[in-house]
Amino acid sequence: MDNWDEIRTAYQVARLGTVSGAAEALGVHHATVIRHIDALEGRMGVKLFQRHARGYTPTEAGTDLARVAQTTADQFQQLEGRIKGRGAEVSGDLLVTSVIAFAPLIVGALTSFQREYPDIVARYLTDDRVFRLEYGEAHVALRAGKAPEEPDNVVQPFASEQIALYAATSYIEEHGKPADEDDFADHRFVAHDNPDSRAPFQRWLRGKIPYSQVVFRSTDARVLDQAVLEGAGIGFFPVRAAEQQADLVQILPPRDEWAAPLWLVTHVDLHRTAKVQAFLRHLKAYADRDKSC
Repeated sequence: MDNWDEIRTAYQVARLGTVSGAAEALGVHHATVIRHIDALEGRMGVKLFQRHARGYTPTEAGTDLARVAQTTADQFQQLEGRIKGRGAEVSGDLLVTSVIAFAPLIVGALTSFQREYPDIVARYLTDDRVFRLEYGEAHVALRAGKAPEEPDNVVQPFASEQIALYAATSYIEEHGKPADEDDFADHRFVAHDNPDSRAPFQRWLRGKIPYSQVVFRSTDARVLDQAVLEGAGIGFFPVRAAEQQADLVQILPPRDEWAAPLWLVTHVDLHRTAKVQAFLRHLKAYADRDKSC
């Protein structure tokens, strides 16, 4: 593809809407961006963008070109991820992803893994979105809930995250400790902002109290954990994490119906590489040691 640089430039302009934004993303001068766009339009004999005071808007032809360019860029990224993951050496980037709630486990496992393999560069990506392993966005994913069903992924059961109900000592000093579920009517709760959250423990809570008693709400698990620690109300906590907090008091013990099944997910093209296999073994052993402590 002789003019890939020009096509890549047009894709960034279409994505960001400005020459300056595309120049910054590509690490080139804005004049280079303009030159690439002019050359590409001249070669193709069609206008790819409408110029206006706020920037560049792709025409129909520009949109078509950007769509193809994005697919090509994704394929290059996928290829890069696969190439980096191959080889017999346990070295280079190791990309692991999960939701932030599993950070204590993953950070501990990655740190101890680096002691064993000092040439590893740990990259831990946390987000609520599902990272696309087929495009090389991660080598290993730890996911909770229903078993992942994406094609070409290797899915292994990992563990079950035990969840219990807790309150901070400061909350109990101010509001008292409920003796059982019958006392919930007199208490304040911390929970997800969406009352219809699919988390099994959130569904259970929704059936026990009016949602008006959830006086502190968020979509971020870190915020909810901190709110419980600050005494905003009673809330759910992973047992593993709660045991590290001296100021938390267990209100109700973990229940099987609240537990979240965990899955280790890898792409079939990277699953058997030395680096991925070494980390999978290490993570499982680390989790087993952590549970026995």
